Order: sequence, then structure tokens, then C-alpha cells
Amino acid sequence: MSAGRIAAFFDVDKTILASNSGKLFLKEMYNRGEIDRSTVLRNLTSYLRYKLNRLDIDRWAARTLQGLAGRSLEELVGGTSAFFERRIRPQIYPEAEARVRRHSGLGHVVALVSGSTRFVVEPLAEYLGVGHVVCTELAISEGRLTGEIVEPICFGTGKIRRLQELIARESVDLARSYFYSDSVSDLPLLEIVGHPIVANPDPLLYREARRRRWPIEFYARP
Repeated sequence: MSAGRIAAFFDVDKTILASNSGKLFLKEMYNRGEIDRSTVLRNLTSYLRYKLNRLDIDRWAARTLQGLAGRSLEELVGGTSAFFERRIRPQIYPEAEARVRRHSGLGHVVALVSGSTRFVVEPLAEYLGVGHVVCTELAISEGRLTGEIVEPICFGTGKIRRLQELIARESVDLARSYFYSDSVSDLPLLEIVGHPIVANPDPLLYREARRRRWPIEFYARP
């Protein structure tokens, strides 16, 4: 029986990008006058709770997405290219980009696995030459956002659930595969791959990685 394929899964925020894509998107919306200062501050507070692994992500997502209900999909997609070039591309860690391209060159199944949406992740994947994107999916009806998420959200154990189809379709051998992440919320996926790589870890993940003797990498800010 032939062995399964090797995969390299990459978290996005603070792993490939030096900043959080959600914060960048909030800044973009604020600068365009689409949200007010109180909305920005409220979401930044939620981000701090997320970094401490104390955020109810499902509740936060449901509340946040209510403000996007009724937005045109065409309108959002139309702005992604400019948003990527202006906000996202300058935040890519050169070391992370090199890692992605190295795995691709080795013929591994490379995927970006992120709690962000396709509006952020797909332009990044295209730039990096990555063929697989696993992310949080927003519900759409008649070309407009409903304000809901297609369950499960791509976070914590939800990342594993969303990855199952790709793992089966590409015959991935998890014992020979890699996952790069900065966040303690990604422990469930780090635990099931043969090669967990902790990149730019938050304090909680750093402590856990030291305890488990996982490789730890720090990338220079772009």
C-alpha cells in the first residue's frame, strides 16, 4: 500500500502575515467611512480577548457579521485586489513566503487554513501560488451576504473539520505532514500532524511548544 501525500498547512494571521488581517480590514473599512470609531475599538477589544484565548469566537462572529448583512458579494470581491496590494502584501513575512514556496516546490499539498474569509485569503493564496484555501465561509443568498457563517467557523477544532474534505481528496498522510501556526487556539491541529511548527508564537503557545519540544521559529517583520 502506497503512503499518503505530505501536506503543509499554514495559518495566516501572525504566521504568514505580520499583522492580523481582521484588524487590517477594520482599518480599511474605517478609512472608507463604513464603520465608526466605536466599532473599531469594540473589535480591537475582542482581538485582545482572542489573543488570551478567552474569546467566544462563534458569538463574536455572529455579532460582527450582522453588520455585513445585505452587502453585495460583487462589491466585496471587487475591492479585494486593491485591499490585498495596499494592506496585505506588505505584511507578508519573507521567511514564511519562502517556507510556502519550498513546500510547493517539493510537491507537497499546500493549503492556507485560516479563520479569515476568502476575501482576504484567496488573493494571498494566488500571490503565493497556493492551490488550496480552507477558511471561514460566509453565507450568501442572491449575491448578498446574509450576515451568517456556514458552520463550522474555521477556528480551533473547526479547522480540522473543514480540512477533512481536503485530507480525504488529496490522500494526505497527517503523520508526515506539517502545520505552521502562531496561536494556542490551533493546538488541536498542531497535535494531529507529524511536524507541528510553531511560528511567531503567542505566549501561551510558546510555553506549550517549549513543554512539548516542538520547533519554534521567529520571522523578521517585513
